[in-house]
Amino acid sequence: MERWGWGPSALSDASIAMNIGIVVPGFSASESDWCIPALLSLVRDLGKSHRVRVFALRYPHKRASYPIYDSMVEAFGGARVRGLARLPLLLRAIAAIRREHGREPFDVLHAFWADEPGFVAVRAARSLGVSSVVTLLGGELVSLPEIGYGGRRSRLNRFLAASALAGASHVTAGSTTLASLARPRATPSLLPIGVDLERFSLGEGSPSLLAGKTRLLHVASLVPVKDQRTLLQAFARVSHAIPDAALNVVGSGPLENELKSLSKALGVEGRVVFHGAVAHHELPSYYRSADLAVMSSLHEAQHWVTLEAAACGRTTVGTRVGVVADLVPATIAVPCADPEALASGILDALSDRTRLRALGLLARAEVVKRYSLSGTLRALTALYAA
Repeated sequence: MERWGWGPSALSDASIAMNIGIVVPGFSASESDWCIPALLSLVRDLGKSHRVRVFALRYPHKRASYPIYDSMVEAFGGARVRGLARLPLLLRAIAAIRREHGREPFDVLHAFWADEPGFVAVRAARSLGVSSVVTLLGGELVSLPEIGYGGRRSRLNRFLAASALAGASHVTAGSTTLASLARPRATPSLLPIGVDLERFSLGEGSPSLLAGKTRLLHVASLVPVKDQRTLLQAFARVSHAIPDAALNVVGSGPLENELKSLSKALGVEGRVVFHGAVAHHELPSYYRSADLAVMSSLHEAQHWVTLEAAACGRTTVGTRVGVVADLVPATIAVPCADPEALASGILDALSDRTRLRALGLLARAEVVKRYSLSGTLRALTALYAA
């Protein structure tokens, strides 16, 4: 699979300032709103050298134009738009891009997510005669009807994504598992959205921040696709073998009460601590205070949590999706929805503390080499210039 190089040779034409249009389902309403943290950081740094205009289809929940860092955002407020009423929303976005192009022409339009954003960017780009990039970034190519998740459950979404993949000048993905879902409709190059290594770095943790002497950390929204039921079942097995272990859960969501009840039913209520939502800029302290990060998702496009933990020197034991699979042997990957396999992987990681620390440093080295935000910027600007 093609991987965009991150070395100095990728910068031959990248010093030329470009006009870049970015289309997303949602974007931060302010510089302190971490709606999609990786994209906020990307736009912040991309805007330092290029003119960037962001078109946000659904969030914020109101129509507005506003600046963020050195870039401008146009929000269409389509949060509650459903069914075929989505098409007028997408057409309004295409019209807005065309108007902006008339004021100052775009060099490239880049969509994050292939369904609605991809359709808008590709249709607008083709009508304007400019290049388009579509980055796969979520569940747009997945159907998990048992939990009501995935863009492929909708006929309209399937059409939007197929149209975007077929018409894009270039398609990228953040993990090999995600890229494989796009074939045979497209052959994405591997170009992950990296993490900010200035924010997520090695350092001393605060053991008192997390519960337990053996501290496991899970950072995720409490929603079905993250499959925390499997995680809790796995942790019940781990706690029998390691009585001083605690599972620290950072995140909030509609399943919180259900998961608290399950932890009580499994007999680990006192060893599972729900910390609630934590501000993104505070997460490095949580990663550094943990012994091991754990993940149980049924699907991940990339999984920035694994990369953030790795940047802080902590490895992850998780299901074989997203970058967890790509980082092996710096991570330990297990099958989805298998509590016994997940428990076995966690116990294996914790069985040798010297090896555990080495895995964390290896994961850190891989992130520095392959998944840094600065590397993403170099690769993207080379791609745009090409």
